[in-house]
Amino acid sequence: QVQLVESGGGLVQAGGSLRLSCAASGRTFTSNTMAWFRQAPGKERECVGGISRSGSITYYAECVKGRFTISRDNAKHTVYLQMNSLKAEDTAVYYCAATQYSGSRRRVFEYDYWGQGTQVNVSS
Repeated sequence: QVQLVESGGGLVQAGGSLRLSCAASGRTFTSNTMAWFRQAPGKERECVGGISRSGSITYYAECVKGRFTISRDNAKHTVYLQMNSLKAEDTAVYYCAATQYSGSRRRVFEYDYWGQGTQVNVSS
């Protein structure tokens, strides 16, 4: 069992930065591929990007590539999402997710565990 708690959301102006954190409980953190998803009002939940168990491999959605960076600290059982050059269209609830499967996992149904989400609002 894995429990995930996100933090770091808030209101930021376009062009600004935010760093989200996701703290995981449970012994299996290092066995999980981790990812960040987001869901804007009226839209489907979409994968922002993910990171492998060791942290050596990351992948991103095209719309955030070059602006967002995912990292993890396995000693602290925490995964991060650094968001730079934020745009109004980045406004959404951001979710942390974990899966036992390796590889580039981008679909909601591939993830077993979810956090409660943290709101990010970007004003234009």
